[in-house]
Amino acid sequence: NEQKITITASSGLGEQDIERMMKDAEAHADEDRKAREVADVKNSAENLLYSTEKSLRDMGDKVDSSTKAEIESAASELKTALEGDDIDAIKAKSDALMQASHKLAEAVYQQAQQEQAAASGDGAGRSQEDENVEEADYEVIDDDETK
Repeated sequence: NEQKITITASSGLGEQDIERMMKDAEAHADEDRKAREVADVKNSAENLLYSTEKSLRDMGDKVDSSTKAEIESAASELKTALEGDDIDAIKAKSDALMQASHKLAEAVYQQAQQEQAAASGDGAGRSQEDENVEEADYEVIDDDETK
């Protein structure tokens, strides 16, 4: 089940034309791969930038100003890197933004844990107050059944 592509000269192309076309395709294949890689890296970086900026807008009040400034600085540097096609620079700035944004996630997570601990502490207090409640058996009497 080997697949092949054959270019035939039935359309009036000479053997030399076919060879030239094949060499051109091979020569441009590397350029195409590089262009694709640049596009993929840029898309990934833009997605990270968007999600980080959204998280910062939504939860930025949960972190201190220095962490917020660090995230904003990393985002700005990534935006600048995205203006060019230097894959290594874009990857480096993406990594820096990701590291900075982890601090935001950690702060939000810690705050959620503290709120949960406070809420469970309140719940524990309530259950102690309810210790005097007596449980009783009961029977439901439905008026419709007695008619």
